[in-house]
Amino acid sequence: MNRETSRDLYDRALDVLVGGVNSSVRAAPQPYPTFVRKGDGGHVVDADGNRYVDWVMGLGPLLLGHDLPESVQAAVQRRASEGPMYGMPTELEVEHAEFVARHVPSVEMVRFVNSGTEATVSAVRLARGVTGRNKVVVMQGGYHGAQESTLVEGDADERGPSSAGIPREFAKHTIPVPFNDADEATRVFEEHGDDIACVLVEPMLANKGIVEPVDGFHETLRDLTDDHGALLIWDEVITGFRVGGLGCAQSKYDVTPDLTTFGKIIGGGFPVGAIGGRTDLMEEFTPVGDVFQAGTFSGHPVTMAAGLETLQYAAENDVYEHVNDLGSRLRDGLREIVSTQAPDYSVVGTDSLFKVVFTRDGPPRNGGDVDDAAVDRWNRVFRPQVLDDGVMLSQNQFESQFVSYAHTAEDVERTLDAYRDAL
Repeated sequence: MNRETSRDLYDRALDVLVGGVNSSVRAAPQPYPTFVRKGDGGHVVDADGNRYVDWVMGLGPLLLGHDLPESVQAAVQRRASEGPMYGMPTELEVEHAEFVARHVPSVEMVRFVNSGTEATVSAVRLARGVTGRNKVVVMQGGYHGAQESTLVEGDADERGPSSAGIPREFAKHTIPVPFNDADEATRVFEEHGDDIACVLVEPMLANKGIVEPVDGFHETLRDLTDDHGALLIWDEVITGFRVGGLGCAQSKYDVTPDLTTFGKIIGGGFPVGAIGGRTDLMEEFTPVGDVFQAGTFSGHPVTMAAGLETLQYAAENDVYEHVNDLGSRLRDGLREIVSTQAPDYSVVGTDSLFKVVFTRDGPPRNGGDVDDAAVDRWNRVFRPQVLDDGVMLSQNQFESQFVSYAHTAEDVERTLDAYRDAL
């Protein structure tokens, strides 16, 4: 497959973009990233004209695929034609917030922001402001954006920043515990409970090869936060409006957090983030309360139109039935392939998420299990071979892969053939 244009573009990009990219994960593919020219349904076409089945889907936002339904496209074009943005409220913000509050169990009020990172930063600040406490419990291997409070590695007893540029003093307020380890979470609360402002947790680790919760884990976190006066924050930036349908993952797992962060699908493919939660908590944000939060582009009219129309389209059509069915077909087919060709590997995911993790000791229970998998083999050998077969997978072993409404049964079969050849 000829990818000379991608290679040449990457060569040029290295002179003017840091690492040749604008987000670190994009530099992961070997030997260089694929530069995309356009999307087409469930596919992308690269700068050389090669066509791929696309399971990246913008890293999750594109529930409907690259070709937006006419109603969504018309709404976006109408809003764009009426002016880029205003710096003032619009009716669309109200309608979008009403839709979210109507469908998501934890949400009574919403504050729209511009990214998942901004949403989690604001939610942690809100939790600290409400409780008057500083410490935040996070999961080892969980990802909550590029923010100082969560770029922390280690464990509850010894931890430090996972990035240069973050003072060690910041890390002392963040306590990592293993995902699915209820005993360690309980121990941390017994030791630090009076100082913990919140637990920030993904419903499943969706940026770490996909690790699903064991029975009772989220219920334990709910009980611990209730008992110690801390807040439970669910980061549904990835799972929101994908896992569990319009009710999000919290409806699937029947746990109601105090606050929820959103991104990706809630903006219909445009830059977005949001925080939702109970009225008494959300009204601690300015201008009602004392926790400052603001943003020039928050509630951008084009994003609001794309997000609201996307969710309304999903509500009125068979979107979740379709994507979940294809997700199930993919996982079933992959399990059959893995069972005979790579029995140590694990097929993971739920609803419209899927992945094969190159594990060695059974399905992963936490982020450490994924770290111990054959990550380099996935990144450097397996993914490039599948790419040559015309199938675009996520940029590394840790990122999720996503089914869209535009994907077809033919795309599934072509992908299973590529996995069969590569494994």
